[in-house]
Formats: sequence, structure tokens, C-alpha cells
Amino acid sequence: MTKASMRALIVALALLTAGAVQAQEQPAQPQAPAATGLRSVVVATREIPPFIIHEGGAYTGFSAELWQELSQRTQTGFTWLEKKNVGEILGAVASGDADVGIAAISITSEREQKFDFSQPMFEAGLQVMVPQEAESGFSLATILGYFTSGAMPYLMGILALLVLIPGHIVWFAERGHDMSPFARRYFPGIFHAMGWALSAAAGQQNDSPRSRLGRITSIAAVFVSLLFLTYWQAELTSSFTVQQLQGGIQGPDDLPGKRVGTMTGSTSSQWAGQHGIKVTEFEKIGQAFTALEKNQLDAVVYDAPVLLYYSAGAGRGKVRVVGPIFKKENYGIVFPPRSGGARRLDLRKQVNEALLRMREDGTYDRLYKRWFEEQR
Repeated sequence: MTKASMRALIVALALLTAGAVQAQEQPAQPQAPAATGLRSVVVATREIPPFIIHEGGAYTGFSAELWQELSQRTQTGFTWLEKKNVGEILGAVASGDADVGIAAISITSEREQKFDFSQPMFEAGLQVMVPQEAESGFSLATILGYFTSGAMPYLMGILALLVLIPGHIVWFAERGHDMSPFARRYFPGIFHAMGWALSAAAGQQNDSPRSRLGRITSIAAVFVSLLFLTYWQAELTSSFTVQQLQGGIQGPDDLPGKRVGTMTGSTSSQWAGQHGIKVTEFEKIGQAFTALEKNQLDAVVYDAPVLLYYSAGAGRGKVRVVGPIFKKENYGIVFPPRSGGARRLDLRKQVNEALLRMREDGTYDRLYKRWFEEQR
């Protein structure tokens, strides 16, 4: 090796040593965060105050603000896709038109088989809402309702028999008697006889039969009427004091036989079908509220938070929520099933982690109070 080559080698080694020393003295630069999740997603929703409120081209409400906070924490952009009801939201997520669905979507075993859900984002349940005027006073519709529900139709049938049968027997027995107060012709004799039978059912007899069969029928009619009136009085007392004083519909047990409304495809609609309650279904729950205020419905059964929010706001003085919360359920954020791909699964994981952090740092509680306590 020549002297020139030796000097070149020494210079090269010196430069390498200096570079290594300089690299050790400088701190390591942070790596760029790995791209995780979807940079932009389509979020299917529907207007359902207080969870989603669409005003002035913008979305607000509990669920809207919750998702906005989650999107910031997961560094995910999004655009809204509005649908009419839960069924359309689920359909959009299933078809791939939307990546996420959020509003007030109940987590059910049937839906869990077809979709993936986030951690529960809200605890809810069903409740009943009735018109405000149902709380006090008698009305013709209320009185007619008493005589067409429960045991009252059967009692009315028995009363008809207590008038028709003894009336015909007495008229038949008295029509040939010289001193009979009843006319011999069928009309108007039978009307007179049925009037007598009605008086007998009430415990009074203005005209006494003259024939032996007529008197026996009279005694039997009075005895049977006493038993009937005792039961009738007990039924009326139960009906008018319990139902009327308590406002008629006080909870889910009072819904059978009533005009009940709810929203198409909702869990409340499924619950009504399982309990043999016939309901009128509406595309939007606001349509059911309008029908209730117009006395086209006796009650609306739906998610408790929605009913409470409406009764305390737009429906104040028009409607009221009655009875306890039943069929308790949780709301969740819906994602495509696991076949949706790893990136969507990763977004679901990030959302769950962010949702738990929101509960831990108090953000969730502040959001809840703003929409469900301060709004009242």
C-alpha cells in the first residue's frame, strides 16, 4: 500500500468516526404516525332529537357531538349520510354505502348477528307517552272506552238479556189477562214489558204483573238483578276510580286494546308485536307525536329519552310520559360485520378505546348533562 493510499484510508476512517460520534450526540427523530383506520368515512344517521338534530345544514345533538369528539380522537374525517329510519341506516352500512351508523340504534341479538357494534354509548329503554288531557276530567270518548273494554261488554250483554228475556216472558203471560197493565199487541206491549224489565233490573217495578207466571218471573228478575247490580257496581267502581283517577293509561300493561303508535322497524314495534299490541307505524316518530296530539292515538310507545325530551320541549303541555322504563336496552355505534375488512375493524377498535377514554376523563358526562339535564 502506497503512502497516498494510506493517507486516504486514514482520512476516510476519521470521517466515519466523526459521523458516528455526531449521530450519537443528536436525538433520534420521531417517526411519523402510522396511518391507521380510515382517513374519511361516511356516517349514516337520521334525525331523532335529542340524539340527532338537523338545523341550518349542520348536525347537532348528543349522538352528533359524540361522534364529532370520537372522530377527533381517532383522527378520522367523515361526511354525514341522512336516512329516514334505523332500517335504512342498517341497510346503508350493510351495502357499503356507509362505513358507520350512529343515532339512537339499539343493540339487539338479531342485529348483533349481522353487524358489529361499539361499546354501549347510551343506556335507554322504552316508555309510554299519552295526551296531557288524559290526566283529568271525563269525556265522551273516555266513557265510551269504559263500556267497550274489560268486562263491561259482557255486563252490557247480561243487562240486555235481563231486559229482553223477562220482558218477553211477562208480556206473553200478561197479554191475555184482563187486568194486565201491558197491551195485548206485540207493539207497543213488548216495549212496555221491556221497560218494566229494565226497572226490575234497577230494583224498581212500577207495574206489577197479574198472572202467576208473570209474578214468578218478577220475583226471579228482582233476585237476579240484585246479584247483577252488586257485580256491576264493583266493576264500575274499579273502572272509574282506578282507571279514571289514574289517567287511564299508566304504563305498558294498559296498552292492549288502545290506539298505539310507534315507528316502523323500531324495537318498540317489535316489542308491541311480541305482546299482542296492535300499533300504527309511522316512518318518522314525529308523525306519531302529531297523531297523538290530534287525538288520533291513545298512546305512543318509543325510546324513553326521545319521549322525555319531546314532552319537556316541543310537547310541553300537550303530552306527558307515564309509567316506568321497560325493556331496557343500550344504544351503540354500528359498523359493518367482520367481513368489512381489517381497516374497518381497526376503526371500531379505535372508537371503542376513545369512547372509554371519554368516560374516564369526564367528557362523556359533560356531554350527557348538556343534552339530558340542562335541556329540561
